[in-house]
Amino acid sequence: MTGDPLQFGLLGLARFILLFAFGLAAGVVADRYDRRVTLITAQIALMAVAAAFAGLTATDRITLPLIYGLTVLSALFGVVSAPTRHALIPTLIPTPAMPSAMTMGVLTFQAAGMLVPAVGGALVASVGVAASYAVDAATFGVVALAAFALHTRAERQPTTIGGSAAAKESLRFLRDSPILLATMGLDFLANFFGASTTLMRIFAAEILGGEPRTLGWLLSAPAVGSVVGATHMASRRPLTRPGIGILVAIAAYGLGLVAFAFSRELAISLVALAASGAADAVSVSQRHTLRTLLTLDRQRGRVAAAHDTFAGGGSQLGEFEAGLVASWTSAPAAVALGGAGTIVAALAVWRFLPGPTRFHWNPEGGETGSETLAVRTPRPKSIDERGPGSI
Repeated sequence: MTGDPLQFGLLGLARFILLFAFGLAAGVVADRYDRRVTLITAQIALMAVAAAFAGLTATDRITLPLIYGLTVLSALFGVVSAPTRHALIPTLIPTPAMPSAMTMGVLTFQAAGMLVPAVGGALVASVGVAASYAVDAATFGVVALAAFALHTRAERQPTTIGGSAAAKESLRFLRDSPILLATMGLDFLANFFGASTTLMRIFAAEILGGEPRTLGWLLSAPAVGSVVGATHMASRRPLTRPGIGILVAIAAYGLGLVAFAFSRELAISLVALAASGAADAVSVSQRHTLRTLLTLDRQRGRVAAAHDTFAGGGSQLGEFEAGLVASWTSAPAAVALGGAGTIVAALAVWRFLPGPTRFHWNPEGGETGSETLAVRTPRPKSIDERGPGSI
Protein backbone atom coordinates (compact mmCIF):
# COMPACT_ATOMS: atom_id res chain seq x y z
CA MET A 1 0.00 0.00 0.00
CA THR A 2 2.90 2.41 0.67
CA GLY A 3 6.09 0.88 -0.76
CA ASP A 4 7.91 2.13 2.37
CA PRO A 5 10.01 -0.38 4.38
CA LEU A 6 9.71 1.89 7.42
CA GLN A 7 5.98 1.09 7.64
CA PHE A 8 6.87 -2.57 8.23
CA GLY A 9 9.15 -1.47 11.04
CA LEU A 10 6.49 0.78 12.59
CA LEU A 11 4.09 -2.17 12.60
CA GLY A 12 6.63 -4.10 14.65
CA LEU A 13 7.07 -1.10 16.96
CA ALA A 14 3.31 -1.01 17.61
CA ARG A 15 3.36 -4.69 18.62
CA PHE A 16 6.40 -4.09 20.83
CA ILE A 17 4.69 -1.25 22.72
CA LEU A 18 1.69 -3.50 23.41
CA LEU A 19 3.90 -6.37 24.58
CA PHE A 20 6.02 -4.13 26.79
CA ALA A 21 3.00 -2.40 28.34
CA PHE A 22 0.87 -5.48 29.04
CA GLY A 23 3.30 -8.43 29.09
CA LEU A 24 3.53 -8.88 32.86
CA ALA A 25 -0.16 -8.10 33.33
CA ALA A 26 -0.96 -10.92 30.92
CA GLY A 27 1.12 -13.26 33.05
CA VAL A 28 -0.85 -12.27 36.13
CA VAL A 29 -4.06 -13.11 34.25
CA ALA A 30 -2.63 -16.52 33.28
CA ASP A 31 -1.81 -17.33 36.92
CA ARG A 32 -4.87 -15.80 38.57
CA TYR A 33 -7.69 -17.19 36.41
CA ASP A 34 -8.59 -20.52 34.86
CA ARG A 35 -5.95 -20.95 32.15
CA ARG A 36 -8.16 -23.07 29.94
CA VAL A 37 -10.96 -20.48 29.93
CA THR A 38 -8.46 -17.67 29.38
CA LEU A 39 -6.95 -19.48 26.39
CA ILE A 40 -10.37 -20.11 24.83
CA THR A 41 -11.39 -16.46 25.28
CA ALA A 42 -8.17 -15.18 23.73
CA GLN A 43 -8.52 -17.47 20.70
CA ILE A 44 -12.11 -16.34 20.08
CA ALA A 45 -10.96 -12.71 20.24
CA LEU A 46 -8.13 -13.41 17.79
CA MET A 47 -10.63 -15.11 15.49
CA ALA A 48 -12.75 -11.94 15.55
CA VAL A 49 -9.74 -9.78 14.64
CA ALA A 50 -8.84 -12.03 11.69
CA ALA A 51 -12.47 -11.99 10.55
CA ALA A 52 -12.42 -8.17 10.66
CA PHE A 53 -9.31 -8.17 8.47
CA ALA A 54 -11.09 -10.50 6.04
CA GLY A 55 -14.27 -8.43 5.89
CA LEU A 56 -12.55 -5.06 5.51
CA THR A 57 -10.23 -6.41 2.82
CA ALA A 58 -13.05 -8.09 0.90
CA THR A 59 -15.08 -4.86 0.86
CA ASP A 60 -12.02 -2.75 -0.05
CA ARG A 61 -12.36 -0.67 3.11
CA ILE A 62 -9.01 -1.58 4.66
CA THR A 63 -6.80 1.43 5.42
CA LEU A 64 -3.41 1.94 7.04
CA PRO A 65 -4.89 3.14 10.38
CA LEU A 66 -7.19 0.11 10.45
CA ILE A 67 -4.23 -2.20 9.81
CA TYR A 68 -2.38 -0.67 12.75
CA GLY A 69 -5.47 -0.74 14.98
CA LEU A 70 -6.32 -4.37 14.27
CA THR A 71 -2.68 -5.35 14.64
CA VAL A 72 -2.60 -3.75 18.09
CA LEU A 73 -5.77 -5.67 19.06
CA SER A 74 -4.27 -8.90 17.76
CA ALA A 75 -1.07 -8.26 19.70
CA LEU A 76 -3.04 -7.57 22.88
CA PHE A 77 -4.89 -10.88 22.83
CA GLY A 78 -1.75 -12.68 21.65
CA VAL A 79 0.10 -11.33 24.70
CA VAL A 80 -2.49 -13.04 26.92
CA SER A 81 -2.67 -16.25 24.89
CA ALA A 82 1.06 -17.08 24.77
CA PRO A 83 1.95 -17.25 28.52
CA THR A 84 -1.36 -18.99 29.24
CA ARG A 85 -0.54 -21.71 26.72
CA HIS A 86 3.02 -22.08 28.03
CA ALA A 87 1.81 -22.34 31.64
CA LEU A 88 -0.74 -25.02 30.70
CA ILE A 89 1.83 -27.45 29.28
CA PRO A 90 3.37 -28.58 32.60
CA THR A 91 -0.11 -29.41 33.97
CA LEU A 92 -0.68 -31.85 31.11
CA ILE A 93 2.44 -34.01 31.48
CA PRO A 94 4.65 -35.45 34.27
CA THR A 95 7.83 -33.58 35.19
CA PRO A 96 10.33 -36.26 33.99
CA ALA A 97 8.93 -35.89 30.46
CA MET A 98 9.28 -32.09 30.48
CA PRO A 99 12.42 -31.68 28.30
CA SER A 100 11.05 -33.95 25.59
CA ALA A 101 7.61 -32.37 25.84
CA MET A 102 8.98 -28.83 25.44
CA THR A 103 11.00 -29.95 22.43
CA MET A 104 7.93 -31.61 20.93
CA GLY A 105 6.05 -28.36 21.50
CA VAL A 106 8.67 -26.51 19.46
CA LEU A 107 8.51 -29.24 16.81
CA THR A 108 4.72 -28.99 16.52
CA PHE A 109 4.79 -25.20 16.37
CA GLN A 110 7.52 -25.17 13.72
CA ALA A 111 5.83 -27.88 11.67
CA ALA A 112 2.84 -25.56 11.41
CA GLY A 113 5.21 -22.71 10.58
CA MET A 114 6.74 -24.84 7.83
CA LEU A 115 3.41 -25.55 6.13
CA VAL A 116 1.24 -22.51 6.79
CA PRO A 117 3.30 -19.69 5.19
CA ALA A 118 3.67 -21.73 2.00
CA VAL A 119 -0.06 -22.43 2.00
CA GLY A 120 -0.72 -18.76 2.74
CA GLY A 121 1.44 -17.67 -0.19
CA ALA A 122 -0.44 -20.05 -2.47
CA LEU A 123 -3.79 -18.79 -1.15
CA VAL A 124 -2.87 -15.13 -1.68
CA ALA A 125 -1.69 -15.91 -5.21
CA SER A 126 -4.79 -17.93 -6.10
CA VAL A 127 -7.81 -16.60 -4.18
CA GLY A 128 -6.56 -13.31 -2.73
CA VAL A 129 -5.79 -11.73 0.63
CA ALA A 130 -9.36 -11.59 1.98
CA ALA A 131 -9.89 -15.33 1.64
CA SER A 132 -6.55 -15.96 3.33
CA TYR A 133 -7.66 -13.88 6.32
CA ALA A 134 -10.90 -15.88 6.43
CA VAL A 135 -8.89 -19.12 6.66
CA ASP A 136 -6.82 -17.49 9.40
CA ALA A 137 -10.00 -16.73 11.36
CA ALA A 138 -11.18 -20.33 11.00
CA THR A 139 -7.92 -21.70 12.40
CA PHE A 140 -8.31 -19.63 15.58
CA GLY A 141 -11.73 -21.22 15.94
CA VAL A 142 -10.15 -24.66 15.68
CA VAL A 143 -7.70 -23.80 18.47
CA ALA A 144 -10.57 -22.59 20.67
CA LEU A 145 -12.38 -25.90 20.12
CA ALA A 146 -9.21 -27.85 20.90
CA ALA A 147 -8.84 -25.95 24.17
CA PHE A 148 -12.26 -27.24 25.25
CA ALA A 149 -10.80 -30.76 25.18
CA LEU A 150 -7.89 -30.01 27.52
CA HIS A 151 -7.83 -31.81 30.87
CA THR A 152 -5.07 -30.99 33.34
CA ARG A 153 -3.51 -33.61 35.62
CA ALA A 154 -4.45 -31.97 38.91
CA GLU A 155 -6.07 -28.92 40.43
CA ARG A 156 -3.58 -26.09 40.81
CA GLN A 157 -3.49 -23.38 43.45
CA PRO A 158 -3.96 -20.08 41.60
CA THR A 159 -2.22 -16.96 42.88
CA THR A 160 -4.41 -14.87 45.15
CA ILE A 161 -2.29 -11.75 45.54
CA GLY A 162 -3.13 -8.56 43.68
CA GLY A 163 -1.97 -7.66 40.20
CA SER A 164 0.97 -5.35 40.99
CA ALA A 165 2.12 -7.52 43.90
CA ALA A 166 1.97 -10.61 41.69
CA ALA A 167 4.02 -8.90 39.01
CA LYS A 168 6.60 -7.77 41.58
CA GLU A 169 6.84 -11.30 42.97
CA SER A 170 7.73 -12.66 39.54
CA LEU A 171 10.31 -9.91 39.01
CA ARG A 172 11.92 -10.77 42.36
CA PHE A 173 12.01 -14.41 41.35
CA LEU A 174 13.84 -13.53 38.12
CA ARG A 175 16.22 -11.23 39.98
CA ASP A 176 17.16 -14.14 42.23
CA SER A 177 17.46 -16.55 39.27
CA PRO A 178 20.56 -15.35 37.36
CA ILE A 179 20.44 -18.30 34.96
CA LEU A 180 16.94 -17.45 33.77
CA LEU A 181 17.63 -13.71 33.73
CA ALA A 182 20.77 -14.12 31.61
CA THR A 183 18.97 -16.50 29.26
CA MET A 184 16.05 -14.12 28.79
CA GLY A 185 18.42 -11.22 28.20
CA LEU A 186 20.20 -13.21 25.52
CA ASP A 187 16.82 -14.11 24.05
CA PHE A 188 16.00 -10.41 23.76
CA LEU A 189 19.30 -9.60 22.03
CA ALA A 190 19.08 -12.55 19.64
CA ASN A 191 15.53 -11.66 18.63
CA PHE A 192 16.36 -7.96 18.36
CA PHE A 193 19.36 -8.39 16.08
CA GLY A 194 17.98 -11.40 14.24
CA ALA A 195 14.56 -9.93 13.40
CA SER A 196 14.13 -10.07 9.64
CA THR A 197 10.67 -11.50 8.95
CA THR A 198 9.19 -8.15 8.06
CA LEU A 199 11.85 -7.66 5.35
CA MET A 200 11.12 -10.99 3.65
CA ARG A 201 8.55 -9.24 1.45
CA ILE A 202 11.34 -7.05 0.09
CA PHE A 203 13.66 -10.01 -0.48
CA ALA A 204 10.91 -11.94 -2.26
CA ALA A 205 9.88 -9.10 -4.57
CA GLU A 206 13.08 -7.12 -5.18
CA ILE A 207 16.16 -9.19 -4.29
CA LEU A 208 15.02 -12.58 -5.56
CA GLY A 209 12.49 -11.35 -8.13
CA GLY A 210 9.69 -13.61 -6.98
CA GLU A 211 5.95 -13.48 -6.23
CA PRO A 212 3.67 -14.34 -3.29
CA ARG A 213 4.67 -18.01 -3.53
CA THR A 214 8.32 -17.00 -3.17
CA LEU A 215 7.45 -15.09 -0.01
CA GLY A 216 5.69 -18.18 1.30
CA TRP A 217 8.80 -20.27 0.66
CA LEU A 218 11.04 -17.74 2.40
CA LEU A 219 8.75 -17.68 5.45
CA SER A 220 8.52 -21.48 5.49
CA ALA A 221 12.25 -22.18 5.13
CA PRO A 222 13.22 -21.33 8.75
CA ALA A 223 10.38 -23.54 9.98
CA VAL A 224 11.61 -26.43 7.81
CA GLY A 225 14.99 -26.14 9.49
CA SER A 226 13.32 -25.82 12.88
CA VAL A 227 11.44 -29.08 12.33
CA VAL A 228 14.75 -30.80 11.57
CA GLY A 229 16.45 -29.24 14.60
CA ALA A 230 13.55 -29.98 16.97
CA THR A 231 13.26 -33.56 15.68
CA HIS A 232 16.96 -34.09 16.38
CA MET A 233 16.61 -32.68 19.91
CA ALA A 234 13.51 -34.77 20.62
CA SER A 235 15.23 -37.99 19.51
CA ARG A 236 18.35 -37.60 21.68
CA ARG A 237 19.02 -37.43 25.39
CA PRO A 238 18.47 -33.98 26.94
CA LEU A 239 21.54 -31.76 27.02
CA THR A 240 23.32 -31.78 30.37
CA ARG A 241 24.82 -28.33 29.61
CA PRO A 242 21.87 -26.54 27.96
CA GLY A 243 23.42 -23.10 28.46
CA ILE A 244 26.31 -23.92 26.16
CA GLY A 245 23.89 -25.40 23.65
CA ILE A 246 21.85 -22.18 23.69
CA LEU A 247 24.87 -19.96 23.04
CA VAL A 248 26.27 -22.13 20.24
CA ALA A 249 22.85 -22.34 18.62
CA ILE A 250 22.32 -18.56 18.74
CA ALA A 251 25.72 -17.95 17.14
CA ALA A 252 24.84 -20.46 14.39
CA TYR A 253 21.50 -18.67 13.94
CA GLY A 254 23.36 -15.41 13.30
CA LEU A 255 25.67 -17.08 10.78
CA GLY A 256 22.66 -18.37 8.85
CA LEU A 257 21.20 -14.86 8.64
CA VAL A 258 24.48 -13.41 7.36
CA ALA A 259 24.63 -16.10 4.65
CA PHE A 260 21.03 -15.33 3.67
CA ALA A 261 21.75 -11.60 3.43
CA PHE A 262 24.56 -12.13 0.92
CA SER A 263 22.71 -14.69 -1.20
CA ARG A 264 21.12 -13.74 -4.52
CA GLU A 265 19.95 -17.24 -5.44
CA LEU A 266 16.64 -18.56 -4.12
CA ALA A 267 17.96 -22.06 -3.40
CA ILE A 268 20.93 -20.77 -1.38
CA SER A 269 18.67 -18.33 0.45
CA LEU A 270 16.30 -21.11 1.44
CA VAL A 271 19.15 -23.31 2.69
CA ALA A 272 20.58 -20.44 4.76
CA LEU A 273 17.19 -19.69 6.31
CA ALA A 274 16.62 -23.38 7.03
CA ALA A 275 19.99 -23.57 8.79
CA SER A 276 19.11 -20.54 10.92
CA GLY A 277 15.77 -22.15 11.75
CA ALA A 278 17.42 -25.39 12.87
CA ALA A 279 19.73 -23.49 15.20
CA ASP A 280 16.83 -21.45 16.53
CA ALA A 281 14.84 -24.62 17.34
CA VAL A 282 17.69 -25.94 19.46
CA SER A 283 17.95 -22.63 21.31
CA VAL A 284 14.20 -22.25 21.87
CA SER A 285 13.66 -25.80 23.14
CA GLN A 286 16.47 -25.44 25.68
CA ARG A 287 15.34 -21.99 26.86
CA HIS A 288 11.76 -23.16 27.37
CA THR A 289 12.92 -26.29 29.19
CA LEU A 290 15.04 -24.30 31.63
CA ARG A 291 12.25 -21.82 32.30
CA THR A 292 9.61 -24.49 32.87
CA LEU A 293 11.70 -26.69 35.15
CA LEU A 294 12.98 -23.86 37.34
CA THR A 295 9.61 -22.18 37.95
CA LEU A 296 6.83 -23.05 40.38
CA ASP A 297 3.45 -23.75 38.81
CA ARG A 298 1.78 -20.80 40.52
CA GLN A 299 4.32 -18.48 38.88
CA ARG A 300 4.62 -20.10 35.47
CA GLY A 301 2.21 -17.73 33.72
CA ARG A 302 4.02 -14.65 34.98
CA VAL A 303 7.51 -15.98 34.26
CA ALA A 304 6.39 -17.14 30.81
CA ALA A 305 4.93 -13.67 30.20
CA ALA A 306 8.22 -12.07 31.25
CA HIS A 307 10.06 -14.43 28.89
CA ASP A 308 7.63 -13.62 26.07
CA THR A 309 8.15 -9.91 26.76
CA PHE A 310 11.91 -10.37 26.43
CA ALA A 311 11.72 -12.55 23.33
CA GLY A 312 8.72 -10.99 21.60
CA GLY A 313 9.73 -7.49 22.60
CA GLY A 314 13.17 -8.02 21.13
CA SER A 315 11.66 -9.39 17.94
CA GLN A 316 9.11 -6.59 17.51
CA LEU A 317 11.59 -3.85 18.37
CA GLY A 318 14.07 -5.57 16.07
CA GLU A 319 11.54 -5.44 13.22
CA PHE A 320 11.40 -1.67 13.70
CA GLU A 321 15.21 -1.49 13.75
CA ALA A 322 15.44 -3.66 10.63
CA GLY A 323 12.90 -1.53 8.77
CA LEU A 324 14.71 1.64 9.80
CA VAL A 325 18.13 0.36 8.74
CA ALA A 326 16.68 -0.99 5.48
CA SER A 327 15.16 2.43 4.70
CA TRP A 328 18.58 4.01 5.25
CA THR A 329 20.65 1.37 3.47
CA SER A 330 19.09 -1.80 2.03
CA ALA A 331 17.28 -4.92 3.20
CA PRO A 332 20.37 -7.18 2.74
CA ALA A 333 22.53 -4.78 4.73
CA ALA A 334 19.97 -4.69 7.55
CA VAL A 335 19.82 -8.49 7.78
CA ALA A 336 23.62 -8.88 7.57
CA LEU A 337 24.18 -6.37 10.36
CA GLY A 338 21.52 -8.07 12.45
CA GLY A 339 23.10 -11.49 11.98
CA ALA A 340 26.51 -10.13 12.97
CA GLY A 341 24.95 -8.48 16.04
CA THR A 342 23.43 -11.82 17.07
CA ILE A 343 26.84 -13.52 16.93
CA VAL A 344 28.44 -10.72 18.97
CA ALA A 345 25.66 -10.96 21.58
CA ALA A 346 26.25 -14.71 22.03
CA LEU A 347 30.00 -14.20 22.38
CA ALA A 348 29.49 -11.35 24.87
CA VAL A 349 27.21 -13.45 27.09
CA TRP A 350 29.71 -16.34 26.92
CA ARG A 351 32.50 -13.99 28.02
CA PHE A 352 30.83 -11.75 30.59
CA LEU A 353 27.87 -13.79 31.94
CA PRO A 354 29.25 -17.27 32.64
CA GLY A 355 26.15 -18.46 34.51
CA PRO A 356 24.44 -20.17 31.55
CA THR A 357 27.64 -21.96 30.48
CA ARG A 358 28.24 -23.28 34.02
CA PHE A 359 24.69 -24.50 34.45
CA HIS A 360 24.45 -28.29 34.64
CA TRP A 361 21.58 -30.71 35.24
CA ASN A 362 20.85 -34.36 34.74
CA PRO A 363 17.90 -36.72 35.42
CA GLU A 364 18.27 -38.93 38.49
CA GLY A 365 16.10 -41.53 40.18
CA GLY A 366 13.87 -40.04 42.88
CA GLU A 367 12.65 -41.60 46.13
CA THR A 368 9.70 -43.23 44.36
CA GLY A 369 11.78 -44.42 41.43
CA SER A 370 10.50 -41.66 39.16
CA GLU A 371 12.84 -39.22 37.50
CA THR A 372 13.51 -35.91 39.23
CA LEU A 373 15.60 -32.93 38.26
CA ALA A 374 18.92 -32.26 39.94
CA VAL A 375 20.07 -28.72 39.22
CA ARG A 376 23.53 -27.60 40.24
CA THR A 377 22.93 -23.88 40.59
CA PRO A 378 22.33 -21.46 43.52
CA ARG A 379 18.84 -21.79 44.99
CA PRO A 380 16.56 -18.91 43.96
CA LYS A 381 14.99 -17.45 47.13
CA SER A 382 11.41 -17.83 45.91
CA ILE A 383 11.60 -21.55 45.05
CA ASP A 384 10.78 -24.11 47.73
CA GLU A 385 10.80 -27.88 47.93
CA ARG A 386 7.33 -28.06 46.38
CA GLY A 387 8.82 -27.03 43.06
CA PRO A 388 9.18 -29.20 39.99
CA GLY A 389 12.43 -30.73 41.21
CA SER A 390 15.18 -30.52 43.83
CA ILE A 391 17.09 -27.29 43.29
